[in-house]
Amino acid sequence: MKEIKSWKVLVKKRSTIPDGGKCELKMKQFQFMGVICAVMLFIVYRTTNYQYHETQIEARFSPFERVKDIQVSSSKLKNLPHGIIQAHSDLELKPLWSTSSSRLKVNVSSNCYLLAMPVGIKQKEHVNVVVQKFLVENFTVILFHYDGKMDGWWDLDWSDKAIHIIARNQTKWWFAKRFLHPDIVSIYDYIFLWDEDLGVKNFHPGRYLQIVKSEGLEISQPALDPNSTEIHHRITVRARKKKFHRRLYDPRGHTKCTNSSEGPPCSGFVEGMAPVFSRSAWYCSWHLLQNDLVHGWGMDMKFGYCAQGDRTRKVGVVDSEYVVHQGIQTLGFGGTQTIKGKVQRHRPSHGDSRTEIRRQSTWELKAFEERWNRAVKEDNNWVDPFARYQRRRKPRRHQN
Repeated sequence: MKEIKSWKVLVKKRSTIPDGGKCELKMKQFQFMGVICAVMLFIVYRTTNYQYHETQIEARFSPFERVKDIQVSSSKLKNLPHGIIQAHSDLELKPLWSTSSSRLKVNVSSNCYLLAMPVGIKQKEHVNVVVQKFLVENFTVILFHYDGKMDGWWDLDWSDKAIHIIARNQTKWWFAKRFLHPDIVSIYDYIFLWDEDLGVKNFHPGRYLQIVKSEGLEISQPALDPNSTEIHHRITVRARKKKFHRRLYDPRGHTKCTNSSEGPPCSGFVEGMAPVFSRSAWYCSWHLLQNDLVHGWGMDMKFGYCAQGDRTRKVGVVDSEYVVHQGIQTLGFGGTQTIKGKVQRHRPSHGDSRTEIRRQSTWELKAFEERWNRAVKEDNNWVDPFARYQRRRKPRRHQN
């Protein structure tokens, strides 16, 4: 009996030895597989991260060639292969033919900035000075000729490098709404939408852009020289000892800008004469432009909603690079002003057309404010992103 028991014990021990070895082997295998998985996850992460940055760079230089972001309409584009679709364009001039060597080059434009201006032949000298400064910084230039007089510009050396669009007696905002669609100007990092009566003796586009980029200003404008002919809002006046400013502290005048003041025209505000938009800010601002309200009055008070965040931080006035607003009234002179569209209310008289233009602009301001208020009331899902500042300030005013 003892021999049988000892034999059973021996068999049991032998049978347990391989099982323990298997468990230990399995544990080692699990550890090895864990290491392999960790390495593979790290490789996948690095590869994905690299591909993401490459995609960002590609989108930066050729945003109009992206296909993933295109909202393809199955009913209108279903017969086209997705790879052939280009949903964006640009304003770059192209030669009628090219050499064999230039065909091999990658089609990436070095121009990243756009200057767009309404111009008349009477301001040719001022426009010439402005454009030359911008062309040195490799800007693309588009001129909107509101007087129809194009032939007088060809003697300028740079004229054939600019894009010229003619439409008689139309405003800057009329042109912008129709020819600066976001899909057309998506290649440009910044869009300067300026009036023609700005003196740029103390303005340098390159230095201006350095400040805008470093401070994260999505919407900006150069400060106005205090000696400018026309200054409508004190926040736009140059502060001599500052590089830039985002708000105004001035308790004087009709609009008192104090510590408790939030929003335009005390902060988050630029004027419509010389705004500069980032690509994202212009995408929003273009949609804010009303197609039939061509004078644009009142829109500058709402540009802060397109600042891609806190307008008190992302909207500013650059003081170190400033301009002189000469306040030259040109639109409406030299011909009868005609205003077409849904908002036409007053027929131009044979008297002072400037009076008629101002009357029309005032009416458009009222129409724009009514549309905004109606849109806010009807959109139940919209929440004012800046209402919290007003609510936060109210208790402080009561305490004081």
